[in-house]
Amino acid sequence: MTADDTATLFAPRALYQQVAEKLREQIFNRELEPGSWIDEQKLALDYGISRTPLREALKVLAVEGLVTMKVRRGAYVTEMSVDDVGQVYHLLRLLESDAAAEVARRATDAELVELQQLHDLLETQASQRDAFFKTNEQFHLRILELAGNRWTRQIVIDLRKMMKLNRHHSLFKQGRIAESLAEHREMMAALQRRDAAEVQRLTQLHFTNGLAAAAQ
Repeated sequence: MTADDTATLFAPRALYQQVAEKLREQIFNRELEPGSWIDEQKLALDYGISRTPLREALKVLAVEGLVTMKVRRGAYVTEMSVDDVGQVYHLLRLLESDAAAEVARRATDAELVELQQLHDLLETQASQRDAFFKTNEQFHLRILELAGNRWTRQIVIDLRKMMKLNRHHSLFKQGRIAESLAEHREMMAALQRRDAAEVQRLTQLHFTNGLAAAAQ
């Protein structure tokens, strides 16, 4: 890769930010597996860059929790323990159920139609796991946006990044996508009724069932 190619690949943001995004993509795509050592020299050669922006990118991912820096051993892709997964699900259950209840109380009719459209798209993607994952995340993040608490939204985004490190993601389990869709249908019905207490309960159940599937 030439210097011009590198400039094209990583412009216009700061080089280390572009490198961090590329590393995130490789981690989320399992090109860099949880627990694996990150070969800085190889990656620098692959990207056609020096190791300085790569190290800066690794620091960014370390702050996000996606990378773990070990003294005299280098950088490793973070590996989620059983306790880690349980703790993340616990926080998501609390934060996202609270957001869903707020949406039931304050969303406009047009915004509820938008959520219904996202759910309808999910219904068509039950056999397309990657597409389902993407739309499912869009659905949940849109609920957070509509709830209007940007701090909650940012915390959840960070937690969801960590969940992508989980080797035993609940949606990998046989039958879990169908179960998740059924739970979403009930959540949408409660949102349409503007039943804040019920949608909060159903969202909590959604995450409780997700954790149970992930733990199997």
